[in-house]
Amino acid sequence: MRSPLIGGLARLSSCDWPGHLVATLFLQGCPWRCPYCHNPHLLPTRAPAPVAWDEVMTFLAGRRDLLDGVVFSGGEPTFQSDLSEGIAAIRALGFKIGLHSSGAFPDRFAAILPLVDWVGFDIKAPFEDYDRLTGVVGSGQSARASLLHLLAAGTPRDLRITADPAWVDEASLARLTADLAALGVEPPRVQPFRPVP
Repeated sequence: MRSPLIGGLARLSSCDWPGHLVATLFLQGCPWRCPYCHNPHLLPTRAPAPVAWDEVMTFLAGRRDLLDGVVFSGGEPTFQSDLSEGIAAIRALGFKIGLHSSGAFPDRFAAILPLVDWVGFDIKAPFEDYDRLTGVVGSGQSARASLLHLLAAGTPRDLRITADPAWVDEASLARLTADLAALGVEPPRVQPFRPVP
């Protein structure tokens, strides 16, 4: 079986999926370069010290009936072309699946939505401001397309934005909220910005 490249493993988390006790897998790689990224070591496509997939599966096999689920985070999990196979293997152990994503790859995101039980969707800014923030042309359109896939799927979700005052001010939050309201979507939950030490 092909498996995603794991850059880190949190064996117990109570905050990565609200209301659930989970293990969190941090997948390696992200195409975007947001200046306030909290996990910059996960941006490169290769992990300096990857966690072996067999180690992950052995650990999870011993946590059945103790954990509610497993969250795939990153980096950007959909950067990994083997994500769906990894999710399927962990679902086969009986775990619910959570996903943290910014929606960088709309087609991959749409393809795995039937495999996940909950999505933490990271909105970066008003969609027209994404290119400046991420350094990638068209990233706002990708994020918007992924959000539309999420809405169509009806998957339980948490829409959130990290409010780095250097990039997201009250005016841009108001623009984003209006954009989302036009799509029939609730305002995002605002996460306070925490500088990386």
